[in-house]
Amino acid sequence: MNIRPCTYNDSNAISDIYNYYIEHTVVTFEEQPVSELIISQRIKAYSKTYPWLVVENSQGIVVGYAYAAKWAERSAFKHSVEITVYLHHEQSGKGYGGALYKAILSILSTAGFHIVIAAIALPNEASIKLQESFGFTKVSHFKEVGFKFNRWIDVGHWQVKLQST
Repeated sequence: MNIRPCTYNDSNAISDIYNYYIEHTVVTFEEQPVSELIISQRIKAYSKTYPWLVVENSQGIVVGYAYAAKWAERSAFKHSVEITVYLHHEQSGKGYGGALYKAILSILSTAGFHIVIAAIALPNEASIKLQESFGFTKVSHFKEVGFKFNRWIDVGHWQVKLQST
């Protein structure tokens, strides 16, 4: 396994991974598939300030990605970030998610971020287990805030403190 910074060349692999979740699950509230161009634009917009990482399997194929993004617009939130991790749907349970989390949390801590927040569409035991294995604790539960595939979906937030300021 190899974890490295994301490049624009990874946009196709990332859109393939993400589009599966858009089309088949409620873990993302996007409803329309995203193109390679849209992913490239997101990488460009966020990666100057926040880390974007990919994980490759032993054959050098991108099987997952993680990124951090701004938590909220107001300047006082600048030390808090939201984190997201997606794996190819056939690659879960192989340690890729945990490795991505470890790498991105280390980068965020070194960069001086204070709080990392993860939003989870509920129920999602695998994601909750991953968050909590890294010390995240549940801090909110919003009922029926998303609507996808003709059903209402709850969202919970988990957070972890990286360092004292």
